[in-house]
Amino acid sequence: MGLGKQAKILNQKQVDAVLHHIGNGRNGLRNQVILLLSVRAGLRAKEIAALRWSMVLDAAGMVGDEIHLTNVASKGNSGRVIPLNLQLRAALDELYQAQSNRTGSNAVISSERSDATSAQVIVNMFQRWYRDLGLVGCTSHSGRRTFITNAARKIGSVGGSLRDIQSLAGHSSLQTTQRYIEGNSAARKRIVEL
Repeated sequence: MGLGKQAKILNQKQVDAVLHHIGNGRNGLRNQVILLLSVRAGLRAKEIAALRWSMVLDAAGMVGDEIHLTNVASKGNSGRVIPLNLQLRAALDELYQAQSNRTGSNAVISSERSDATSAQVIVNMFQRWYRDLGLVGCTSHSGRRTFITNAARKIGSVGGSLRDIQSLAGHSSLQTTQRYIEGNSAARKRIVEL
């Protein structure tokens, strides 16, 4: 993918602005969960649409500490286990408590007209939110790129490596993971001074 063709990454101020914007609208909590699944778990639009409560709940029927994304819900055979960020876990727990008539097989993201939604609906939602806030160059993949870039910048501080990021992203190739990571010009300047 050529430079300039990739979705822009979001900074924390932009993430907070989107969360505020969508949280005040209709289906605010559901929409916030959609955004958090993208920026805090790195899920693709297809994976957000295909996520079931059974992939999020623990043995006691409560929102667990991990998403157990199956191959059926992911791209190709990129099913994986993703630890839940505390903000995302709290939002999922609130959404789970708010939904009525749910079972483990129900979709996490539903609409008023349907028990599930499609990847295209998720893509369209992201497009509308970013357009409303004037975030040019942002797409449904922006949250995923943000997650992968942020994880790559911090992974060394917790004793991990790019292989761990590759696993969280569900990529079969480390080269694919590397293409998602946004460079940091300030870090490049600091490193040459070392």
